[in-house]
Amino acid sequence: MVLDKLGQGLKKTLRKIAGSVFYDKKLVEDIVKDIQRALLAADVNVQLVFDLSKKIKERALEEKTPQGLDPREYLIKIVYEELIKFLGEEKKGIEIKKTPFKIIFVGLYGSGKTTTIGKLARYYAKRGNKVCAVGLDVHRPAAPEQLKQVCDNAGIKSFIMKGEKDPMKIWKAFEKYEKDYDVILIDTAGRDALSKDLIKEIKELNKKIKAEERILVMSADLGQAAQKQAEAFHESCDVTGVIITKLDGTAKGGGALTGASVTNAKIKFIGVGEKIDDLEEFNPEGFVSRMLGMGDIEALLEKAKEVMTEEQAQDMGKKFLKGDFNFLDLYEQMQAMSKMGPLNKLVDMIPGMGKVDIPKDMLNVQEGKLKRWKFIMQSMCKDELENPEMFNRTRIERIAKGSGTTSKEVRELLKQYRQSKKLVKHMKPGKNMDINKLMKKFKGKNMKGMKF
Repeated sequence: MVLDKLGQGLKKTLRKIAGSVFYDKKLVEDIVKDIQRALLAADVNVQLVFDLSKKIKERALEEKTPQGLDPREYLIKIVYEELIKFLGEEKKGIEIKKTPFKIIFVGLYGSGKTTTIGKLARYYAKRGNKVCAVGLDVHRPAAPEQLKQVCDNAGIKSFIMKGEKDPMKIWKAFEKYEKDYDVILIDTAGRDALSKDLIKEIKELNKKIKAEERILVMSADLGQAAQKQAEAFHESCDVTGVIITKLDGTAKGGGALTGASVTNAKIKFIGVGEKIDDLEEFNPEGFVSRMLGMGDIEALLEKAKEVMTEEQAQDMGKKFLKGDFNFLDLYEQMQAMSKMGPLNKLVDMIPGMGKVDIPKDMLNVQEGKLKRWKFIMQSMCKDELENPEMFNRTRIERIAKGSGTTSKEVRELLKQYRQSKKLVKHMKPGKNMDINKLMKKFKGKNMKGMKF
């Protein structure tokens, strides 16, 4: 999970609120101290922690609880809203307003800058933009080749000049191709923001290129040093946005998240894994919601859009609700799930699932099962896929042998199919279901009735 330890600390705090018998000043003060401890343990700047906790305390003690809400529920709502404001309040992605749209990347050595360029290139290429990358890192010998490799992996063109030691010459050689692209991603040398010669270089490049966005790439494991580095980078090239990498690891992450605040530049994207598609547009509301175990329905739908059309999703939904789906439909659903990413990441996005302490080992087992079930379905003939009710012992043994699995695993898949079919019969929408109210609750706009 993204910022696992911080999320666990904050979820524990919310459970404490929900489980309290009395709502009084002591409860508010205890909750504020718990939040302070969780944020400080995650390397969040002390002053920022103090400012946040002060706002929560003031609102909790001074604001009148709205009619229809329990004071404890309202305290949860206050914590939720203030955390969202703390992280930027609203989503601020990179909007391609003109072409060519130039984005220059700066950051420390090892921050994941070049890898992030590959991910962002893939992100915009998938949305119909013609994208290329230009390598201006002339200080690290392997940099041009690394950029070429990540761009090849993303399926986009890269412009590099091996052996050239003047980044300005490389840019001038590329300029005649600018008009051929919608988005141009520019890689610069990793540098310490306090190194004068490298800062002079980035200032000159920035003046020449006149990029629409100047993105600072920060690693989640940077810690308290993030603030000084962010300030220095902002001074040298007027940073317009931040991308935080390695948020899926064991890093505390708070330093990078709040280091972004000193530049007054919004966090645009976050890196949540090593794969080319493991990059998400940063949405403070969804991010906080996921950390608190409420899920992130918007991010889940965004991932779903990338692997299937709206028509396919609606058709699949109708079949499942009617209960007339077969193995072909189940196979398509599993294919879509595998493209959306690892199961443990998807679970965090499903509203309510983040509050369930599912052991990681169990999720890994389920991931393995899905793969083996795909092998089993790939070994079935068309008739078997379309009519799962026709299976007998002979067919089960043949499929097990053909898929390299066991008869027990084939029977397990058949059992799963029958259970799924039985389950959906009990899931048909009732007359009183209000999908708009349900979505509001998922998005945290109506916290009444939420259980922790």
